[in-house]
Amino acid sequence: MRSVLKASKSSLQQIKSSKYINAAVSSAVSRSVSLNAGGKKQRNIGESGMKRGGIVAPGKVFTFQELASATENFNPDLLVGDGGFGRVYKGRLKTTKQVVAVKQLDRNRDQETTEFLAEVLALSLIQHPNLVNLIGYCADGRQRILVYEYMPNGSLDDHLLDLCPNKKGLDWLTRMQIARGAARGLEYLHDTACPPIVFRDFKASNILLDEKFNPKLSGFGPDEQDNVSTRVMGTYGYAAPEYAQTGKLTTKSDVYSFGVVLLEIISGRRAIDSKKPPHEENLVAWAKPLLKERSKFTLIVDPLLKGEFPMKGLHQGLAVVAMCLQDEASTRPLIEDVVTALEHLAITTEEVAAETNAEM
Repeated sequence: MRSVLKASKSSLQQIKSSKYINAAVSSAVSRSVSLNAGGKKQRNIGESGMKRGGIVAPGKVFTFQELASATENFNPDLLVGDGGFGRVYKGRLKTTKQVVAVKQLDRNRDQETTEFLAEVLALSLIQHPNLVNLIGYCADGRQRILVYEYMPNGSLDDHLLDLCPNKKGLDWLTRMQIARGAARGLEYLHDTACPPIVFRDFKASNILLDEKFNPKLSGFGPDEQDNVSTRVMGTYGYAAPEYAQTGKLTTKSDVYSFGVVLLEIISGRRAIDSKKPPHEENLVAWAKPLLKERSKFTLIVDPLLKGEFPMKGLHQGLAVVAMCLQDEASTRPLIEDVVTALEHLAITTEEVAAETNAEM
């Protein structure tokens, strides 16, 4: 596999045959993730990814010139995201005309090519319908760029929070289907990847939507892979209480963050909103007293739903929220239990009828 795209053939051969490179990447990859195939047998990426002694990083290898052309020299007008790890641009590949998301990683990370390729390998093997798909990468010189599938409907918060007056809000079923899909993606990271991948920064802006509003999680990666992490991460309003106390994040911390997002989905409110009255600025603090009284559940609901939601579904959805937002991490549910709870809330009337007929 190529390491630096402008390297000569001889230098590439040296990279492939280097025992140091192979050992370093094998170690990094084997530490980062293995897959639990079908929930039964684990398959270590370090074994499958390092066959024949070479660096195996699936996906297309792009030159910097290709991606600069695709993004009109990283035109600020094409900027679609700006996170802690770099900027994301909308681009169109000249050869295939495919629209892609081009993530230019922060060059201050000072990341070695070997380490970057290990990350690319791990990312390429993390595949699920509710996780954004890696298409390829670029490692020209000091450039570290990842190329993902483009999600035409942007992020969840584009359709949920601070909508323009003339923009229609999401209906109840669509909201529940997005919540279910996001939970499924998180379940894959927690339960299928081994060791579990702690997302660390789960929030509405990291839930991307395709043309049919199917959700796919973004913003995770090998840097986020660890069962318990102490690296500074998270967003205020979404982070679990134990993060402030211990500085550590776990899969149960992700469950708390999911609870905040589900509360946003149901209420149409931001986790932190300085435009609200002081006692309503923090969504969780405002909602928790209301979650204790069923008679006040409707006060939490997004007015844009205009009362068009099933009362039973609201009760069940807010029950999931309450479980996820437990202050004690040990009392929160596993994400697989959250998925199970959301399954029935996200099925259509036709699917309910089909299930009923099948049982008769």
